[in-house]
Amino acid sequence: MQPTLQDSSAALLRIDRLDKQYDGINAVSGVSFAIQRGTVTGLIGPNGAGKTTTFDMIAGATRPSSGAIWFRDRDVTAFPSHRMFRMGLARTFQIPRPFGRMTVLENLMTAPLHQRGEQFWTNWILPGSVRREEYALRDRARDVLRFLDLEKLGEEEACNLSGGQMKLLELGRALMSDPELILLDEPGAGVNPFLLNTIMDRIHRLNEQGMTFFIIEHNMEVVMNLCDPVLVMSEGDLLLQGTCREVCEDDRVIEAFLGSRMADDNADQ
Repeated sequence: MQPTLQDSSAALLRIDRLDKQYDGINAVSGVSFAIQRGTVTGLIGPNGAGKTTTFDMIAGATRPSSGAIWFRDRDVTAFPSHRMFRMGLARTFQIPRPFGRMTVLENLMTAPLHQRGEQFWTNWILPGSVRREEYALRDRARDVLRFLDLEKLGEEEACNLSGGQMKLLELGRALMSDPELILLDEPGAGVNPFLLNTIMDRIHRLNEQGMTFFIIEHNMEVVMNLCDPVLVMSEGDLLLQGTCREVCEDDRVIEAFLGSRMADDNADQ
């Protein structure tokens, strides 16, 4: 049975009985939930629970088999990822995907949509306008770098960053698009403790300014410090949603995680 949706009519994002099947196998089965504006919602579950597939469908990278996705009170179920991006939904990935041979600053400057310099004719007819826009984007990108504590790395090629620095760069690229909702796929994965604290601090500060986040995460330190509410998935189903304490004390969650770990242990033997 699906958890009851609370205040779903006022939600920024609503998921209604979402299904995804691959060759007859249910990766996601009738999942429903809502993301309220101004929250940091966590999505946890063992490997293979359907978390990333759910993210892919929300972001427009994968088409659902059935069900509906509503974003800003609009049915966006069939929208591709670039259209979702234009609507204000940005996404980062578990494995960052920067333009490796471009500088950190240049990576940020590529993110905003509808830049005049992208149109061939404006570079000839309106060169001053294109130049002013580029200067404004550069200033804004530097502000984002300062906020993320990456200012000293602005002229460094992105491929030379550490894993944690790349996660911050991914967040910065999302911020450059002025999103209403950011989907973060395991922002804490493979990040050293110092940079993890930086990432959590910046997410917290952005949330205090009104930014809404939806986060997949295995690191429970991140979940406990940032997320409320927390959603739990297992084998394609949504088990429950609640506070971090409620979720961690629920027998179904304990069974789902312990069952997954026991299966992994048996596979290693």
